[in-house]
Amino acid sequence: MLIDFFLTLRKHQVKTSLKELLDLLQALKEHVVFGDVEEFYLLSRLCLIKDESEYDKFDVAFAEYFKGVNDINLESLFETQIPEEWVRKLAEKYLTDEEKAQIQSSGGFEELMKKLMERLAEQKERHQGGGKWIGTAGTSPFGAYGYNPEGIRIGQHESRHRRAAKVWDKREFRNLDGNVELGTRNIKVALKRLRKFARQGAADQLDLDDTIRSTAHKGMLDIKLVPERHNAVKVLLFLDIGGSMDDHIQICEELFSAARTEFKHLEYFYFHNCVYEGVWRDNNRRYSERLSTMDVIHTYGADYKLVFVGDASMSPYEIAAPGGSVEHWNEEAGAVWVNRLLSHFKKSIWLNPMSEEYWSYTQSIAMMRQLVNQRMFPLTLSGLDAGMRELL
Repeated sequence: MLIDFFLTLRKHQVKTSLKELLDLLQALKEHVVFGDVEEFYLLSRLCLIKDESEYDKFDVAFAEYFKGVNDINLESLFETQIPEEWVRKLAEKYLTDEEKAQIQSSGGFEELMKKLMERLAEQKERHQGGGKWIGTAGTSPFGAYGYNPEGIRIGQHESRHRRAAKVWDKREFRNLDGNVELGTRNIKVALKRLRKFARQGAADQLDLDDTIRSTAHKGMLDIKLVPERHNAVKVLLFLDIGGSMDDHIQICEELFSAARTEFKHLEYFYFHNCVYEGVWRDNNRRYSERLSTMDVIHTYGADYKLVFVGDASMSPYEIAAPGGSVEHWNEEAGAVWVNRLLSHFKKSIWLNPMSEEYWSYTQSIAMMRQLVNQRMFPLTLSGLDAGMRELL
């Protein structure tokens, strides 16, 4: 019983044991919970997980193994139903390239927001398809599961086209795992670059005994130095999380693990797409425990090396316009906050996990490269090496 669930957890590298599985089975035998997926989730996590850093991996494994359990309708189990997958595919309307090309820009961010307010005032019922109302599976700039290059996404679980001017949904991101084993050759070599960089700021110390010994032997002063082992370099890491960055989780976790290993003075914060007035340390609490970006600037000295990690792929409004953030209404444009950080932290670079050959096709990447004075480097071995030299 639950052996496959246990194997799924181990597949996702969740640190649990057979003893903990037996504890869970005993709790089920005693009917601690019964017939409720949410209660079973809480009980199984309590029994199987002893460290909260494992919660994210547990959630992924749980979702994979029990996917679809909540969709069972016992009252209509024996009735003929239209498969949910058919309905979902109908809603997820994929247009041809020609149809997409026919959809024109809405006339700018301000005009888009104005039109949304008008639609909210006029619309009285649910709508599906079409090109005007707020609904699903259409070409209107407003709604879910349709296509519009400059639309406002409302009520959609995840992005399929990854193109929207604003997202009016509460989205959850997971923290990067700082304990990922660096299994690839490139990351191991990159770790050497980080190690070399981390020791650049260390001053050598006088080896008095060896100096006296060598001076007496040679008959003239011969100073001997011992390299300082203390890691003196200070690094501030800003990590883009969620959305299109989901494609780059593995490489970012490997870099994050390497940085945590090599830098004694490492501080890190998360942001989504572009930095605004607030950042956070824990994605599970990003709505309740945000930190002021201005406080970060005031807390950490200018001797910190600032490293942004992100694909810089977003709506241009997110960088250039007040209110352009996809998740909230920002009073000041993202570019204003990026410039504030760059003005304080004189040594800074941007590491981009997206392949460099595609950078020229994305307007926001060009804008961000200009903001960081062309100090954007690909998250590759050579790019990381060049970025470390730039910081030195």
